[in-house]
Amino acid sequence: MKKKEITIGIIFGVLSYLLYIGYDLTPLVILGLLGYFLYVISRKRGLLNLANHQKVIENINFSFEDIGGLDTPKQELKEALEFLIKSSLVYKMGIRPIKGILLTGPPGTGKTLLAKAAAGYSDAVFISTSGSEFIEMYAGVGAQRVRNLFQKAREMARIQKKHRAIIFIDEIEVLGGKRGNNTSHLEYDQTLNQLLVEMDGMSTETDVQLLLIAATNRPDLLDSAILRPGRFDRQVKVDFPDKESRLAILQLHCLNKPLDKNADLAEIAATTYGFSGAHLENVANEAAILALREKGSVIKQVHLREAVDKVILGEKLSDRFKNAETLHRVAVHETGHALISETLNPGSVDQITVTSRGNALGYVRHTQKEEQSLYTKSALDKEIMILLAGALSEELFLGERSTGAANDFQQAMELVQQIVSTGLSRLGVISLELLPEKEFYYVCQEIIRELENQTRKVLQGKDILLLRVVEVLKSKEKISGREFRQILSKHGNHEETRTA
Repeated sequence: MKKKEITIGIIFGVLSYLLYIGYDLTPLVILGLLGYFLYVISRKRGLLNLANHQKVIENINFSFEDIGGLDTPKQELKEALEFLIKSSLVYKMGIRPIKGILLTGPPGTGKTLLAKAAAGYSDAVFISTSGSEFIEMYAGVGAQRVRNLFQKAREMARIQKKHRAIIFIDEIEVLGGKRGNNTSHLEYDQTLNQLLVEMDGMSTETDVQLLLIAATNRPDLLDSAILRPGRFDRQVKVDFPDKESRLAILQLHCLNKPLDKNADLAEIAATTYGFSGAHLENVANEAAILALREKGSVIKQVHLREAVDKVILGEKLSDRFKNAETLHRVAVHETGHALISETLNPGSVDQITVTSRGNALGYVRHTQKEEQSLYTKSALDKEIMILLAGALSEELFLGERSTGAANDFQQAMELVQQIVSTGLSRLGVISLELLPEKEFYYVCQEIIRELENQTRKVLQGKDILLLRVVEVLKSKEKISGREFRQILSKHGNHEETRTA
């Protein structure tokens, strides 16, 4: 305040002296008023933009029970929130308060929902914003927005007569990215520095306890200063849900929908490996839309299965096939995938379809019986053989391959590279940086050729069986895994007798 008063006094003294000696102050007054006007406009623009994008929720009617699955992240959050709820006891024990919780994980896994549930659990004012809202071309605007955000959280809590406030910043990597990467624009660094200052100033001795919760799917981009203890004290991993969690999420999203009594959500949960919570919500929504299109009163299992295909591959394109030859080739290709999959992993085929969706002319959906985080060499070999089977079926039973296997080959090569890089090839443990590129290429080609030969041996002599499945596919467009296995059991013995 003293510096401000001294500055005003000096300016007033200079202006008085210039006026005394007869200097025309009109240009200086105009320039001063113009500068002040521009300053006010830019400041209001920055603050109004932040205010427009801040979502303030005073009373959260949302709890952890409203979130399906995610048992481990929910438990970690509850434990951290106990320090906020019991702040007086924490202070007496001399425990440093938890200032920040960082939620990391893929998009759509429920990070925002967890933050909102945390506010409901702790009875706190909830202010939500995004990291991109703090970055502006005007110097100092981002830092000012950060200061106002923390000040606003305290004021809102006092107005609502609450002792806690939670600030949620989504896409924190935009605001908290590594410093020095934007050398031509220091606004990023100034904004991050202000956030660090505000977090360091958070204390249990104030009337309002603040907790900062941030979310990102790119934790590798964050500055190391923001991740150190004393700022973000907890890092909670929010990953894709497992089978049990997917079932819980589906049940939650189907509570307000008329579900058929014979609908089996457990089956849908088993066939949606790798789906996020957002994907599963979309499955339930698309199933309801399909039922409505058919003017049905309930959502049936066929609607749920169709919705899974739509979420994975996109809308059905019935006019993709221009001629019967293309349809026959796609049926042979997909049947080859299914035959190898069922031979190597019995019961793994869930559905075969030649219906065009998105960029896919056909598709074999697999049932993931046991979710794995580690794979052996034999398991990876099987996956590669399944991917190669489509093109090899075309080669064996149609005389030549087509361009339809491009995506299969790309995935197969990625798995082969994983085999080599993880020390599962004949080279043993290696360093990709030290391994010559030619040697890496030769080893990958060697693995591919060997697995191609193994796949070709499995497919040879199965022409009658394959053609039977192809004819059913061409007439029905899709067959279930159960029907596919019935065809195998019915015609498989005939194939073995003819081969012998």
